Amino acid sequence: MTWFVKAFLKASLAWLALGVTLGVAMAVYPPWALYRLAHMHMLLLGFVSMMIYGVAYHVIPRFVGFPLHRADAARWHWWLANVGLASMVCGFVVRVRSPLAGTVIVGAGGTLSAVGAYTFVYLIWRTLDGPASMRAAAERASRAVERGRTRGDRTLTVVAMQSGAGGS
Repeated sequence: MTWFVKAFLKASLAWLALGVTLGVAMAVYPPWALYRLAHMHMLLLGFVSMMIYGVAYHVIPRFVGFPLHRADAARWHWWLANVGLASMVCGFVVRVRSPLAGTVIVGAGGTLSAVGAYTFVYLIWRTLDGPASMRAAAERASRAVERGRTRGDRTLTVVAMQSGAGGS
């Protein structure tokens, strides 16, 4: 498992713990319900999104049989997503007492988080397509598998499936 996959999974668990802790605090001390936007973002962007990012970066390349497009960008994505979310959470807390300053902080953090999400979309999209050289070979193998299925050619199907081009 790569560094950034583990980092996303661990960040997800850390955000879950923080979000649950704030949720319990709000339940015990109702005036803290003012921080519900921070709580919601900790759980949705923190726990849910980080878990999706980590699992997708691990699983999608294996499903499609292509390497992750630009793993270095996935590392940057981790930093953008977590710094952006931490800034947003701080901004939501600050906004309770200082609306203008809080809104600026939330806006900056939201921008970082959005750039991280766009990075994720780009990387997964490109991974699904695969590198041009590998994509052409996979398409040829997939066509060979289809021809093999119609002719009953088992050898060709097994070889093509082992190369990661099985059309399932």
